Amino acid sequence: MRLMLFGHGYLGSAIARDFRAGGWRVSAASLHGGDGLLRCDLADPAAVADCPAADLIIHCASSGRGGEDAYRRVFVDGCRNLASAFPDTPILFTSSTSVYSQTDGSLVDEDSETLPQRETGRLLLEAEQIVLNANGIVARLSGIYGPGRSVILRKFLTGEAVIEEEGRRFLNQIHRDDASAAMLHLAESGIRGRIFNISDDRSLSQLECYESLARMFSMPLPPRRPADRDRKRGWTHKRVSNARLRATGWTPRHPSFLDAAQSIAGTLQL
Repeated sequence: MRLMLFGHGYLGSAIARDFRAGGWRVSAASLHGGDGLLRCDLADPAAVADCPAADLIIHCASSGRGGEDAYRRVFVDGCRNLASAFPDTPILFTSSTSVYSQTDGSLVDEDSETLPQRETGRLLLEAEQIVLNANGIVARLSGIYGPGRSVILRKFLTGEAVIEEEGRRFLNQIHRDDASAAMLHLAESGIRGRIFNISDDRSLSQLECYESLARMFSMPLPPRRPADRDRKRGWTHKRVSNARLRATGWTPRHPSFLDAAQSIAGTLQL
């Protein structure tokens, strides 16, 4: 089986690793190429059409922390160009649970309302629909952490963390390696035309998370501050359900962020 992977960053490199270990032949592309990667601008239809044919396409390219224009080019135009250039090849698109904008602490699944607060979230939904119309798969990922990366843990260990108001807001996360394993699982499942949340088993309130980290690392609790309602991805308060994905046979190796926090801590650059 052949995989054409677009995006070879933190998650993409793990996907390439796991698919190769699973016996797939992997070709990977990034915006600038190099280091064995093809060079491809997803917003350029001709560049996309020049990429090799495959049995599966995974779009996990990032917006480079860009705003609306970058989201439109990478996600909307990118998915449209992939679907046009390879109409018979299934696309697996890594989206985000930021498309859920619930603020009441409710449990959200793939059928829950999606009314994102930011235009970037609305652009992700537009890209998702392009992929679903092409009978592809949409993977909505919670916040990714793993070796060398954890915003929550880094801020806690460096003293930058704050507890927002009473700390009730839920944190939804997924270990990078569990996310990558989910991509391989979905690729080999034969499932098409569906949406899956990629999240671990346990949403943590911000207060519970920091209380647990304080005990784990023998450090004080962060100070309390007003909530930042203007955060880039919007202020939400929800619990993301992974039940649909679990029902297909996938199980996370790290059921909770707290299960991996100690092993991650030593890999962070503080």
